[in-house]
Amino acid sequence: MAEEKKYHVLVVDDEERIRRLLKMYLERENFIIDEAEDGKTALEKSLEIDYDLIILDLMLPEMDGIEVCENIRKKKATPIIMLTAKGEENNRVHGFEVGADDYVIKPFSPREVVYRVKAVLKRASATAFLNTDTSKTTNVIVLDDLVIDHDAHRVSVDGQDISLTPKEYELLHYLATSQDKVYSREDLLKEVWNYEFFGDLRTVDTHIKRLREKLNKVSPKAAKMITTVWGVGYKLEVPK
Repeated sequence: MAEEKKYHVLVVDDEERIRRLLKMYLERENFIIDEAEDGKTALEKSLEIDYDLIILDLMLPEMDGIEVCENIRKKKATPIIMLTAKGEENNRVHGFEVGADDYVIKPFSPREVVYRVKAVLKRASATAFLNTDTSKTTNVIVLDDLVIDHDAHRVSVDGQDISLTPKEYELLHYLATSQDKVYSREDLLKEVWNYEFFGDLRTVDTHIKRLREKLNKVSPKAAKMITTVWGVGYKLEVPK
């Protein structure tokens, strides 16, 4: 029987009490935990080690969580869950804009954090983008010059790979499985995030914006496939 994978998680918070609490609960679930107490150390560790997921506090010494997340996203698609205090809504939205996949509001239940971590890892982990035997690929969606290889969790346009975060990938794949179908923001939050989500509807907007920007760098035509239906939501439309 194959040994169960032990996920490697980095917990970043300047409060030792919070780090130790999360470490205790996550280790009970067989996770391997590293810690960082400031943004500079967190960024160094994140770029040096291929973590499966990062839990990142927003307010940190040396470098805040927004800047850390932004710098990680320049190099890696590691899933990031951001910890934020109540009343920091604008910062949470900014976090999504620079590439965070989810957030948890302080004060939080450690069980909720474990649940969120498992939900993100279940849908997509950083290793899914790196360690895949493409020779076994069978689940592929081809939309003109846009190719979504679901077995490999890989997206390419005109043969050029597009680096997406887990949530960006899931959103694009979900839209692509039902071309021309219009989804409301509420539908997308429920289906793509895969659990009861209390976030702002702008979460979807920021992810759509980032998807379009990444696709547009390679193919403006592919970016325009993601269509806004004003007053309703979004759809993926292949040019006739």
